[in-house]
Amino acid sequence: MGAAGKLVGRLAELRDKPEKEPVVAVVRLQGVISAAGAPIGRGVINVSTVEGLLKRAFGKPGLVAVAVVINSPGGAPTQSALVGERIRELAAEKDVPVLAFCEDIAASGGYWLACAGDEIYAHATSQVGSIGVISTSFGLDGLLDRFGVQRRVYAAGANKARLDPFRPESEEDVRWLRGLQDELHGLFIDWVRERRGDRLKGTPEQLFSGEVWTGAKALELGLVDGLGSVRSIIGKRFPDAEIVVNEPKKTLLDRLPIRAGDRVLGALDAIEARVAWSRFGL
Repeated sequence: MGAAGKLVGRLAELRDKPEKEPVVAVVRLQGVISAAGAPIGRGVINVSTVEGLLKRAFGKPGLVAVAVVINSPGGAPTQSALVGERIRELAAEKDVPVLAFCEDIAASGGYWLACAGDEIYAHATSQVGSIGVISTSFGLDGLLDRFGVQRRVYAAGANKARLDPFRPESEEDVRWLRGLQDELHGLFIDWVRERRGDRLKGTPEQLFSGEVWTGAKALELGLVDGLGSVRSIIGKRFPDAEIVVNEPKKTLLDRLPIRAGDRVLGALDAIEARVAWSRFGL
């Protein structure tokens, strides 16, 4: 057979070869959203820990959609924004829709992540919302006085030691904190309005009060587009697609022996994470 004959035969093979099955890549984002310097682990969400996971999901051959399953009580606002923006960048680059699914909870920063989806779904019992900003601390100045302990702080800059928990609370410091919270809250609201648009049905006072709702109520308020699980929704929307679940890879740090100091820090991080989840009864 000559070269021309081989080429014709090859083209016939390609023509008769069935097209690759369409794929919906599923990405699970689970845990507290933590600052980039936090210890790397599978229960931590930030742009560093999810970058590889997102790139693998959006890089699947035959990709028709990406499903992002969110189970998070929130956390660091900057990381919430960075991860949300990264999802949108990859969605635009690959020109595929993103479906977000609120699992047990998508609150605060968790809902910020959900808004990166073109559509948002939840279970009727999911906890959704908490569009607000919160800061927590302790006032320990009375404890020092009780034990006769003097704390000495030396700082250059009049506002360098704002909100020191070992000093009496200052009204000026509280005003500054609330101003910062209002600014962050405004950015959160802008993101929700940008992503949800005229699908929002509640009043601003209702939607942006920091309240948390069930998935069923969130549907009434326009915070989600429908109720259902990942497989049920994808099965209806993409009946011929293969569902490919992308799990985070175990890092080298996960395999290394844990030192005593790291165990202490890990315990403190676990307590902080436990507090974040417990705010929602989980």
